[in-house]
Order: sequence, then C-alpha cells, then structure tokens
Amino acid sequence: MNRKALKILTMAAVFSTAVSAQTLLSPNKELKMDFSIEKGRPTYTLQYKGKTVIAPSHLGIELKGESQRREFNDLDAKNEGTPYSLMTGFEVADTACTTFDETWTPVWGEESSIRNHYNELAVTLRQKNTDREMVLRFRLFDDGLGFRYEFPQQKNLNYFVIKEECTQFAMTGDHTAYWIPGDYDTQEYDYTVSRLSEIRDLQAGAVTENLSQTGFSPTGVQTALMLKTDDGLYINLHEAALINYACMHLNLDDKNMVFTSWLTPDSQGDKGYMQTPCHSPWRTVIVSDDARDILASRITLNLNDPCKIEDTSWIKPCKYVGVWWEMITGMGDWSYTWDFPSVQLGVTDYTKAKPHGRHSANTENVKRYIDFAAKHGFDAVLVEGWNQGWEDWFGNSKDYVFDFVTPYPDFKLEEIRDYAKSKGVKMIMHHETSASIRNYERHLDKAYQFMVDNGYPAVKSGYVGDIIPRGETHYSQWMVNHYQYAIEKAAEYKIMVNAHEAVRPTGICRTYPNLIGNESARGTEYQAFGGSKPYHVAILPFTRLIGGPMDYTPGIFEMDIEKYNPNNHSHANTTIANQLALYVTMYSPLQMAADLPQTYEKYADAFQFIKDVAMEWEKSIYLEAEPAEYITIARKAKNTGDWFVGSVGGYNARVSEIKFDFLEKGKKYEATIYSDTEDTHYKTNSQAYEIRKMKVTSKSKLKQYVAPGGGYAISIKEI
Repeated sequence: MNRKALKILTMAAVFSTAVSAQTLLSPNKELKMDFSIEKGRPTYTLQYKGKTVIAPSHLGIELKGESQRREFNDLDAKNEGTPYSLMTGFEVADTACTTFDETWTPVWGEESSIRNHYNELAVTLRQKNTDREMVLRFRLFDDGLGFRYEFPQQKNLNYFVIKEECTQFAMTGDHTAYWIPGDYDTQEYDYTVSRLSEIRDLQAGAVTENLSQTGFSPTGVQTALMLKTDDGLYINLHEAALINYACMHLNLDDKNMVFTSWLTPDSQGDKGYMQTPCHSPWRTVIVSDDARDILASRITLNLNDPCKIEDTSWIKPCKYVGVWWEMITGMGDWSYTWDFPSVQLGVTDYTKAKPHGRHSANTENVKRYIDFAAKHGFDAVLVEGWNQGWEDWFGNSKDYVFDFVTPYPDFKLEEIRDYAKSKGVKMIMHHETSASIRNYERHLDKAYQFMVDNGYPAVKSGYVGDIIPRGETHYSQWMVNHYQYAIEKAAEYKIMVNAHEAVRPTGICRTYPNLIGNESARGTEYQAFGGSKPYHVAILPFTRLIGGPMDYTPGIFEMDIEKYNPNNHSHANTTIANQLALYVTMYSPLQMAADLPQTYEKYADAFQFIKDVAMEWEKSIYLEAEPAEYITIARKAKNTGDWFVGSVGGYNARVSEIKFDFLEKGKKYEATIYSDTEDTHYKTNSQAYEIRKMKVTSKSKLKQYVAPGGGYAISIKEI
C-alpha cells in the first residue's frame, strides 16, 4: 500500500535568527508564500501566478489564563508575549526548508497512485518574555498551501487550554462564496451562493440559538469553503488531519474581508485541552485558475499520516441496497411498536407488545432486499431499525438507549444472517447512537464483536440528536476524539465504518482507510424532507468532498414522494440521469442504490448503469467544472479498460461538450449514454430520460444536452 518513490533534500538547514522573513515557492514555482514577523506577530501571504490569494494575515493562539503556570501571573499584561497569548512578542529562532516527493498507493480512491510533492518551511518562533517556543510549519504544493501550529515539549508550556485559535485568511475582495452557516452540530444545509458582503443579511436568523449564545458571528461559515474571485481564481479553505482538536469554522470580518478561525467550544466554552508535544490540524488553501484543479487536488489526503493499518486486505469498496428509503419517505417505521411510554431497554418484554404493523426491518422484508441484491449483483444490504430501542430514542436526552446487539422479535437475526450468506450477500450493521456517546462507548467492544460473530463487515453509525454528555456538540474536541476512537477500535475488529452526523472529514481516511464513508452534509434523504436545491450536487464536490468520500445515498428514480406516502408531498429536485451521474461525480468507495426494489424493476434499463458502474478507480479525469453550474468527470475502472463518465448540472440547462481523448489511442469502444431528454426538467418532468449507444475512440467528441437539475452518465466498454 505504501510503496514510495521518496526523496528528501535539505535546501537550507538552519537560518540566522536575525532572519525575520522567508519566501517559499511551490515545486512548479507558480505559488509563493511569504512569511514574516510584523511587530512580533507571525504573518503570511500567498500568491498564485503573481496574483494575491491571501493578503497579509496574522497567525496565533490565544490561551485560557487559568491554565498557565503560576510564575507567569506576575508578568505585566501590557508587555508583548503575555502568558495568555501565543500571538505576539515573537522572534524567529530557527528556519529550515526541505522538499519532499513521494508516490503512494491508496487502499481505495479516485486513482491508483497519488503524488505527494511539496516544499516545506518550518519556522521556530521564540517568545522572549515567556521563554516559550512555537513552530509554524508550511507546506506548499503545486495546488495550494497547508500549515499548522506545533508546540514542542518545553519547560514553560506543558499543559494548556486554547481560548481561541486566531488564524486569519485575508481575502483580496468581495468574492463569490459557496457557503453554509456556522453550526456546531450539523452540516445538513442547502448551500447559498452569494458575495461575501451578502452573508450577514442572508444568514440572519439561520444560525442556531446554541451558536448565538456563544458569540458566534452572524457571518460565520463552515469549511470546506469554496470561493471565486472576480478575476477568475478559485480558492478553497479547509483543514486536514483533524485529530485531538476542535473542528474549525470561519468568522468573516465583512468590512475588511478577513476570515478568522473559530474553533468549536466544549461544554465549558473551551476550545481545546493540549499537552506538549502536540500540534494543530493543518489549515489548507487550495487555489487555481481552473475549477477542475480544485476537484483534482489531493492536498487534504497528503497532509494526513500514511496508513496505520498493517493488513488492509479486509477493506473493500461496497455497493449496497438497504431497508432505509421506505422509512425516510414515511412508508414504514424504524420502531417495532409505538408503545414507547412503557419501553425501557432490558425491562420491556417486546413479545407482549402490540406491534403497529409498520416496522420495516422484519424478516420477510429484509429477505426481499437480500434476494434483490443477489439477483442484481450488489455486495450488501443495510438494515436500519433492526434492534430494540427505537420507540423513544429521539429527543428525550436518554443515556441508555440501545445495546446494539438485541433484535426486535420480528427480526430473526440468525435466519437472516444465514439466508444472506447462502445468497452471497453481506449485511451492513446499523448503529444509531442517538448521540448518547457514553452509552455507545460502553457497548462498543461488545457490539463490534457481535458484528464479527455474525459476519457484518461494515457499520453505518449515526449521531442524531443532542450530544450526551449534555452541553457537548458534534464538533468539539471531545467528540472529535470519540469519532477517532470508534474508527480505531473498529480497525481492531476489522470493521469498516460509515459515520453519519459525525464531524466533516479531513482526509483521515488515508491513515485509517476503514473509514470508508461519512455523511456530514445534506444527503439524499432531504429530497424526501422537502427537497434540495438543484445545484446542491454541483457544489458538494467542491466543498464537503474535499475532505473525503460521502455516503450520499444516490439512485432515487421516483421523484414524487407522495407516490410512496400520500402524506409526504416532497419532490426530489433531480432527474434520473442526474441520479445516475452521481455514482461518478460524488466519489465514494461505498455506494448505495437508495430507492425501492420495485422502482428499480420498473426502470430496469436505467438501473443497468448502477449495476455496471465500478467502485474502484485507476484514474480520474476532470473534464468540466464550475461550482453550482456543472461537473463532468471521467473515471477508469481499476484492472479493466472500462471507463465511466458522469455529468451533473445546476438550475440552468446547458450543452456539455467533451472529448474522449482520455481513451487509449488505437482502440474502439462502445459508449452507452443515459441522458435527459429535451423535455426533461427537475421539477416538471424529472423521470424523462433516454438511452442510446454510439461507437467512440480517443478522437471522438460529444455534445450532450443537460436539463435543469439534470445530467448524464456514460458507460464505455472496449470492443
């Protein structure tokens, strides 16, 4: 997995402590980062092809005073370098530059090999008045910048509490932003496209009460944040390797157009408990004058540590169906009974309960999904609502909810297990924690062992609701550490994890590739909760997917949800061709065919693409891209000559123009094109599609109509 062509060259080992400014160039010399000390404050700028991307921006950490050593209390608070600040009073103590170049092989991914090539500047700063040191480490790639704070072990800085990280990203103008509001508990928002100066007015009333009580700015947004300048630069701000640290949001000073980091507080209002030696996550700036380069960037993965799992043979991409959409639409229910006032886990005798008759996770229904998976070549079946506790799981701040091993009476676990095995189908476990973290951790070993004993190789975990312990939120340091604990514990049992409602990904799947998916954004389920904006899927690859794959659960063919549930009048703002394209444009090693079996039988010809599309990729080519407007990607299936193309659009109809020059020269192929028709529209005629075949070579071109909210998908096979 980690075969490397590795070269490390020392460019400059140690510079004079008198040096207070340093320039770092990217390997291709198109990016330039300048670092300096201005009146004791660390400051950086970033340029791309001579254009300023990040104007002079300050760096630093504000500490909580109560955590400091007693001898600091006598320092004059007016002096630079107070005990409560790692923001000013610095001088350069040491400077070192290196270059690094390797090629590594991911367990799964959008290509079979990834180049990790950067020039690095490490600046050791000394705060004279406190005799403390901090290292700022910058890595400049051809497509962007990563930097982090490092705190060496030292006498005057051991245990400390972060009051706030004060990293700035100074913009050069009133850019166009593709954003969702700051929130400590969810990313499940539709994106807004606006000028930076418009965020305050557009966000009025959108920020939750929880955030307003903690001083979160009305211009606060979440990362990954996508931006576009008037002169055609695309900028992405995010973080990488979020380990033992709070998730970062961004607050905008909309008078000066300066973003400043804002860490998620814990229940005490603190932003992080640290012990040296330690470091922050990487702060990332991806930049290009071509939007396709943002999608192709691997900075987030490259800034994470190499894989720590020695044997990865058990980690396998998976295509699955599941007992899920019927509950999401309201056709069925997760719980076995609605008799929740009398339910107490471990006490209630469910055999004496009166089932309400809407429980979807019953043996007969699950077998139907297993048969469907086996018939159509799917790897696995997910079942939600199989275990006891769903009657009163939500909204009651209940600590002991699920035990993750006890099925309902109508879910015959052994029978289903054996039936799936006889059909060659795996079962995916579901662990809804109801955000009761202490309860999940007390059961985690037993639950994972239960999975091993019953042949469940993967788990979909969920964290719906307010976090217990009370006062914590989904993105605090404490919760980030829990998610990491669950991933590492799962690796001990050789279990793959698909975490929903967890913190947004930051490339940790490189280090722990058993993290095969996350939700952490507004997924397909919202199409049954009122619908999502048609351009949503043309923004997510520029934002949420920068950090890692998403379990978006695509494949919805029936757009009028009331046909499943007369009481649900939602409409899925998409088209069938758009849904097919998502299997290519929304990369994930875990892909669900989310609609009902009977719907796929009705549209069997379109369903064929979902059956055919690959799960493992050798190469990815980004053909067209513009945030919120369109994305077109071609991917080559691993170990075959097959290619798949997906294209999604936004609100407006368009004509996509692509070349097939990614195909091998001299060979002939047959392309099966699944597309919108001239009459297709995401709102009024969403199920109209057509399928046609054509012969193509590397010299072929295609002009393809894309309807509003639509798209197209192509399967290409050598002939």
